[in-house]
Amino acid sequence: MSKVIVTAANEAQRAAWLGGGLPEVERVRPGLWSIPVPIPINPLRYVLVYALEIPDGVVIIDAGWNTEEAYEALVAGLATAGYEITDVKAVLVTHIHPDHYGLAGRIREASGAWIGLHPADARLVHDRYDESAIESLVQRERSLLVRCGVPDMTAQELAGASVMVRQFVTMATPDRLIEDGDRLDLPGWNLRAMWTPGHSPGHLCFVEPERRLLFSGDHVLARITSMVAVHPQSTANPLADYLDALRAVGKLDVEEVLPAHEYRFLELAKRVDYVIGHHEERLAEVRRVVAEGDGSTCWDIATRLTWSRSWEEIPAYMRRAANNETLAHLVWLERRDRVTRVPGEPDLWYAPSA
Repeated sequence: MSKVIVTAANEAQRAAWLGGGLPEVERVRPGLWSIPVPIPINPLRYVLVYALEIPDGVVIIDAGWNTEEAYEALVAGLATAGYEITDVKAVLVTHIHPDHYGLAGRIREASGAWIGLHPADARLVHDRYDESAIESLVQRERSLLVRCGVPDMTAQELAGASVMVRQFVTMATPDRLIEDGDRLDLPGWNLRAMWTPGHSPGHLCFVEPERRLLFSGDHVLARITSMVAVHPQSTANPLADYLDALRAVGKLDVEEVLPAHEYRFLELAKRVDYVIGHHEERLAEVRRVVAEGDGSTCWDIATRLTWSRSWEEIPAYMRRAANNETLAHLVWLERRDRVTRVPGEPDLWYAPSA
């Protein structure tokens, strides 16, 4: 499938992304600012935090990782917009991954801001980020990887690969739960929440219909596709959830998309069609690889798929993501009787009997 490149809403922001730099703090529209906040040890490099002006301060969408560099960048970005960290009245978190949620607790401590999350992600905070619960989550991940056919020693290594990111999160129980369709009480804004599960169970986008804007979080990005994977905290069929949410988002009448990474862009429906087509091609490839084997593990199937680089070049910690993404596609196919699974340790996948 040929790569569809959507039009950047700001060419300088796109150039910064492609050039490996950090874009400028930007006044996107009257009362709306884009603030790039750096992400450590991550190819995404930065998260775009959006600051929405209200009469008594600002509300921000997402927060960044909890590092000094990130916090200082956010404070400096707010200063460029004419505000201090103490002026933040709310943090609307699109989802609980560290680059979106990590600084929320520290911001609340500094400003008294309230933190909002969708209930499906709020339920995951304790197990993901509380010190007392992390080992249990790691072991659940290990069990999943073993069922996928990952060798024991590798499974143990990969299961704990994400524990180190906990240092970039200040655990914070949300003050408010934001449901699908909720209108946020933000003077001067008609901001509505849209539940878009898949990348995380409680992922939220925020729609401003009067300004024809979509704050898309990680749900829709300009160039890359969001990771959708089966893992211990995912829904049973996250790819189905994601594709349904994509189709719903693709029907929105918006002029501009403001994602959490890369750069702002136009032509939402065009981008959504591309991403759906990408997953349809991936599903067809997974189905072909299953048919070529006589009972294959998920891990084996993952090693035989097309990735952006050879399997040998994929770092160990990213192989877990590749495996779990493959599992999401297998589950989607299984629910439609296009592959079959024989449960065990490991599970084996077959083409369905004629």
